[in-house]
Amino acid sequence: MSSTFILSLFLPYTIDFHDSGRERPPSPPPRRPTVQRLQSKLASGAGTTADLKASLFEDPTAPQSPLEQKREEFFAQFNLERQNHFKQPADRSVVRNDAFSSDFGAAAQYFNQPKSRAGPLPSGNILDYAKIQEQVNQSQTASRKVSPPNAKSSRKGSHERSFENKTWTVETAIQGNGGLTNAIQATASSGTGFDKIWVGTLGFPTDALLDDRKNEISEKLESEYESLTVFCTDRDLDGHYTHFCKTILWPVFHYQIPDHPKSKAYEDHSWKFYKAVNQAFADKVISSYKRGDIIWVNDYHLLLVPGMIRSKLPDAQIGFFLHTAFPSSEVFRCLSARKELLDGMLGANLVAFQTREYANHFLQTCARLLTVEVTGDGVASGERWVNVTHQPIGIDPAAMKLARELPGVDEWILQLQERYKGKFLIVARDQLDHVRGVRQKLLAFELFLNKYPQYRDKVVLIQVATSTTENGELLATVSDISTRIDSVYSTLAHQPLVFLKQDISIPQYVALLTVADCLMITSLREGMNLTPHEFVLCQDGTASEKKHAPIILSEFTGSAMVFGDSCLQINPWDYKQTADAIKTAVDMSEAEKERRHNKARNLVHHYTGNYWAENLVKELDKVHSEHYRRDTSAIPRLNLAQLIDKYKTADRRIFILDYEGTLASFGGDNTTLTPLQRVIDTLNELLSDRRNIVYVMSLRTPEDLQSLFHKVPLVGLIAENGSFLREYGASQDEWIAFTDLEATTKWKKDVRRVLQYYAERVEGSSIEERHCSLVFRYEKAEDIEAARSQAGDCANHINDSCDMYDIHAVPVGKSILVESVSFSKGTAATNIFSRLREKNVNVKGLKNPDFLMVAGDDREDETIFEWANELGDKGVIRDVTTVHVGKRNTCAKTTITQGTSGLLTVLEKLAKVSTEGVDAADYFSGRKASISAG
Repeated sequence: MSSTFILSLFLPYTIDFHDSGRERPPSPPPRRPTVQRLQSKLASGAGTTADLKASLFEDPTAPQSPLEQKREEFFAQFNLERQNHFKQPADRSVVRNDAFSSDFGAAAQYFNQPKSRAGPLPSGNILDYAKIQEQVNQSQTASRKVSPPNAKSSRKGSHERSFENKTWTVETAIQGNGGLTNAIQATASSGTGFDKIWVGTLGFPTDALLDDRKNEISEKLESEYESLTVFCTDRDLDGHYTHFCKTILWPVFHYQIPDHPKSKAYEDHSWKFYKAVNQAFADKVISSYKRGDIIWVNDYHLLLVPGMIRSKLPDAQIGFFLHTAFPSSEVFRCLSARKELLDGMLGANLVAFQTREYANHFLQTCARLLTVEVTGDGVASGERWVNVTHQPIGIDPAAMKLARELPGVDEWILQLQERYKGKFLIVARDQLDHVRGVRQKLLAFELFLNKYPQYRDKVVLIQVATSTTENGELLATVSDISTRIDSVYSTLAHQPLVFLKQDISIPQYVALLTVADCLMITSLREGMNLTPHEFVLCQDGTASEKKHAPIILSEFTGSAMVFGDSCLQINPWDYKQTADAIKTAVDMSEAEKERRHNKARNLVHHYTGNYWAENLVKELDKVHSEHYRRDTSAIPRLNLAQLIDKYKTADRRIFILDYEGTLASFGGDNTTLTPLQRVIDTLNELLSDRRNIVYVMSLRTPEDLQSLFHKVPLVGLIAENGSFLREYGASQDEWIAFTDLEATTKWKKDVRRVLQYYAERVEGSSIEERHCSLVFRYEKAEDIEAARSQAGDCANHINDSCDMYDIHAVPVGKSILVESVSFSKGTAATNIFSRLREKNVNVKGLKNPDFLMVAGDDREDETIFEWANELGDKGVIRDVTTVHVGKRNTCAKTTITQGTSGLLTVLEKLAKVSTEGVDAADYFSGRKASISAG
């Protein structure tokens, strides 16, 4: 049975170390009175119920009034519950959909784990670049030396010995992608036979652990938790995550180009560490892979892994899903390693994103930066085709139901309802970073209070802000805004803004979503925020009555694409619009709330985590099977003996043969090639048999083809990739045009201006004009790489701005071909076959075609392969042979590995099989007479 490898930077499990022979150390005593002390105080008569149910959310570091001192007592309960909640056994079923923390070492405040021994990384100064590269290479070479299988690491220092003497337990990790974890767990427990294997790091530095201890941990995780542990050096992890992922990739993927003086957007030492960690993941999968296994790589931490695995496992079934946003090409191109990152992602069979917008950005970026052919379905990457799709991740309603039933949820609901009785409660929970829009949210709320004074004593915003280690400046800014709001609008009985700079436990979080009158999310850019999904399910009710509270949601989140008009979508940069949205939410009627809620609930129950995972696996299986069928290594060679047998028994035969790259070596320039005498002779020999009809197709103009094949008078011709047709047996100038030449002249005029713009910037380039197409050629450019970059921009420019003309720009060799999308070699072949059947040409007993052979070499020929295969599958033509001459993936049923020479050899042997002694000229004249009579 095949397994599915789920690759994510963090495993859903981690390790907690304990002193040998002792239980887990107790949590450190809280700084404030515990809930037990408060209850004792209440029982003794020294306190009141109000003491226990005072305000939940206050900044404990602010100067305290007597009222605030009472409120602070509740924080003791709040913080203690939060600490104890996150230290739960690894078999618990409730996992947060958003990561509590994403930093290596952040779990140290909840678990006893080693500290990093990475030390300071090399200088980020660009002037030290060459020296740093040598140091990094030497360091990584030394770190990859493999010890003998039975060798034991030497003990280095008391820190290692202290962890060697400790016992350890497997715990649920607090960092990582909770949404991914819940989706995979739901799919694994759905009874569909989904066999998962997690692949990731433990989420803490491991240099302090001896090899024996690492082996113990990895063996237990593999045998009991279906997890493969990736061990990387602390230096590699720190350089990979803290420096490359968080300093370079994360800002760029969220449209925040690091253009400040401390920017590391140039290629610094951290790129080496990023590659090293990606290689460690790839090596772990490669060593455990079995034929038939599925490999799913997740998120921006592992962009290179698909390509690394593909280089070693060319037939593997690999999918990649990006959980974050993907920026436009203008932003992505700022990365110095842009090509390597794209090539890494294109190692997958299927690349998937949260929304169509991000998928389109990726396609546009590939077209522009790699100068490759791109369609709405995928990317032509070398000789492979990579499919691109989008599928929004969801949550597991069953897991959310368990969360609503956790101990403490109902108590918190009751306390919150009593504390904020009569208030309109807006809730928000965000990580305090530059992409979540917390600053914009507070400024909009401040504007709301100023613009609508009638609501100042009725509305409360509770903002939970989970901190990171690199948000000092932002924290100071939002704290200033919070203080200003508090000083201007707070009264002794009312506090409109509660700003909590710490996270909350799941029971508190669920209770908050349940009692809320509105959820507010103002992210500036986000792949998919799952908080609205959880909010909708919590609003369906737990111990309290059902509510249908509205959602204010940033249009720049993937969630906005899912929920549509079921939420109030806002531009977080438009403070006035956001303030008005708050008023709309406050004034919304119950009927409108219910309408929006019902629609949102249906979406949440449809786009679940299980639905996401199952659909991606099905889509990957589908495209992998298609890729395998189209891979030339899986397509059988043309069997000449069988072909000759079919040829002999056929009464009427049609040959449709591509010219460039198939009958003759491809000519990349715009000169008219003279076909080899062997090609002319072969075609004439085939046409000497009265049962044969031969067409040659090309991207060249009708005039070029007439000049090329004037010595083959009977041959039919397809010019400019299907825009023109000269029927078999027609005179030299009897061409049929399928395109509207007047409309073509119009779009060519506009497109030529675009091509001229780029031609002026690429020395040695030229523009070739045909009847129904334009070609931008740069094969003679002095700087090919610069020219290729300009060509990518050119194709992207045309595809974006000229869509109304029903044309597209496609990279072909060292040129860009601009042509109509309505006509192709496939449409021309359809016209050929239709005309033959309509005329019912019956010369000397000939019947409808019962033999069809199509040969081609490039992607333009795929349309005619598909057309021919369909005729064969439906039995319209008895014997159909599609032949691919080349190495590119194809839907042709057979291949010829000897290239043009091999195809000509096959055609020559067919021509010599049987001619029945019919003279070509006599046959041609007789056929024309029959057509005229018909």
